[in-house]
Amino acid sequence: MFKTLKTLLAVTLAGIISFSAISAEAGPVASGTFTGASDHITTGGVEVVKNDDGSHTIILADDFSLDGAPDPRVGLGKDGFYDGNTDSGNLQALTGGQSFVIPAGVDVSSFNEVYIWCEKFSVPLGVAKLN
Repeated sequence: MFKTLKTLLAVTLAGIISFSAISAEAGPVASGTFTGASDHITTGGVEVVKNDDGSHTIILADDFSLDGAPDPRVGLGKDGFYDGNTDSGNLQALTGGQSFVIPAGVDVSSFNEVYIWCEKFSVPLGVAKLN
């Protein structure tokens, strides 16, 4: 009986430790603050968060603001270059907090900027350098 109890305890502890390791990985990955681009005014904070399921989300802070543009999209870039493969969807509103799921398969660690991108004119509207 002692051996069975010991095995049960070991399996339970292994499960708890494994669950804790997964949960510990979830949370903020990087953050930044938007600056305007292409003569647009874009302000506010942004955060990239790793979700419990391993996916990532771009979260625009409550203080986010864009002065307006046709077809604004949210995505990632690196060193001044937007990557359309990271397009996470249409900006939902010109102001306020919003979230966007980054497409599956995108290696978030390969990017150091979040973009508000005008798809119609292929120009950045705002860029936040991530740290």
